Amino acid sequence: MTAPFRFPRFFVTNPSPCPYLPGRSERKVFTELNGDNAAELNDALGRIGFRRSQNVAYRPSCADCSACVSVRVVTDEFRPNATQRKLIRRNSDLTVTACKPWSTEEQYALLQRYLSARHPGGGMTEMDEMDFADMVEQTPVDSHVVEYREPGVDGRVGKLVGACLTDRQGDGLSMIYSFFDTELDNRPGLGNFIIMDHILRASAAGLPYVYLGYWVDGSARMQYKVRYRPLEKLSRAGWVRFDPDEQDQAIRHVAQRDEPPLPIELASMFRK
Repeated sequence: MTAPFRFPRFFVTNPSPCPYLPGRSERKVFTELNGDNAAELNDALGRIGFRRSQNVAYRPSCADCSACVSVRVVTDEFRPNATQRKLIRRNSDLTVTACKPWSTEEQYALLQRYLSARHPGGGMTEMDEMDFADMVEQTPVDSHVVEYREPGVDGRVGKLVGACLTDRQGDGLSMIYSFFDTELDNRPGLGNFIIMDHILRASAAGLPYVYLGYWVDGSARMQYKVRYRPLEKLSRAGWVRFDPDEQDQAIRHVAQRDEPPLPIELASMFRK
């Protein structure tokens, strides 16, 4: 018998400034996803904390820091609180469509407005349309762009107000990157709604987890990920539940704005 795929070769990046914790440096270990078994390899690596960017799977491998912690929501036990239920109701009129991973001018325009409003001067603001197309379309796994549109008028397609590049793994959905219209006064918290929509849809599909990427202990901008319960984090002993008191304390430190910031994984990947 032969193994379904050969053991991958791993590489390590050179240290670079950490985008989330001042005064620290980051380093990543990564491998290429290619061949007939790329999806299986991505699933296996995802369970041990790797993330995907195009055809690369990577995870932090910093010599003197372990602040980046992989987190995932347990979908079938998720119960939205009162604030989250209100957010779901407010956006229940949106049309949600899982599209094939092809980039569009409309998506790119929305991304540019989002980055200009929320992350001016960030690495991804330098992305052109070809960079965006590569981010969306260069995928060796089961990926979709989940679009969120306002109701159409007179049979016309509604305005695109949100989108998320999402991978479907064997045990859940992995949210690679989401972006949305930040100027809609009637839809505050749209970024959090996109996360909750993924949780509810994954649960309905029988997928046990939604992977949110890395929670960075000590970075206020990454604290929004602890708002969802139950939440598991990857430790040396495997995936474990957040201690309720620890999660309560982390939630109290959540920044005032609702919208998810630029993910650490993509912030550095697109740094020129």
